[in-house]
Amino acid sequence: MSMPDADSLLLPVVDEDGAPFWEYAARGELRVQACASPACGELRFPPRPCCPRCGSFPSEWRLMSGRGRLWSYVIPHPPLLPAYAEQAPYNAVLVELADAPQIRLAGNVVASPDAPLNSVDPARLRIGAPVRAAFCPAGPSGSVTLVRWLLER
Repeated sequence: MSMPDADSLLLPVVDEDGAPFWEYAARGELRVQACASPACGELRFPPRPCCPRCGSFPSEWRLMSGRGRLWSYVIPHPPLLPAYAEQAPYNAVLVELADAPQIRLAGNVVASPDAPLNSVDPARLRIGAPVRAAFCPAGPSGSVTLVRWLLER
């Protein structure tokens, strides 16, 4: 079951700072930018040119486990865009990463990586529920790989 009319859904805008995030996602890896200064090492998201803690510019991309928990979620009523109205009710979530609790990623909880946004009954969502990252190519010719979330059992 794939996303209906997936090309009409909003896709992320890939900029220079965030491009590595999307390149790693296309390989099935969840990575977060980190300060490469040995005295700092601060993880940061969204990606940016310099460290907000120490101000240094060198950075690296650290592999995360892909596990997290639902920090917050919403079921939009009514959906504002026609492509989303077709999939209502669906969820929009913030996931707190297990290995970096200060990092929260936005996305959707789905039944499988390529399932429609409405593939999980909203009644199954709970704050604190464990989730794991899944990767779904989207856009024209799979031009970007979205990070989506699966409920853990």
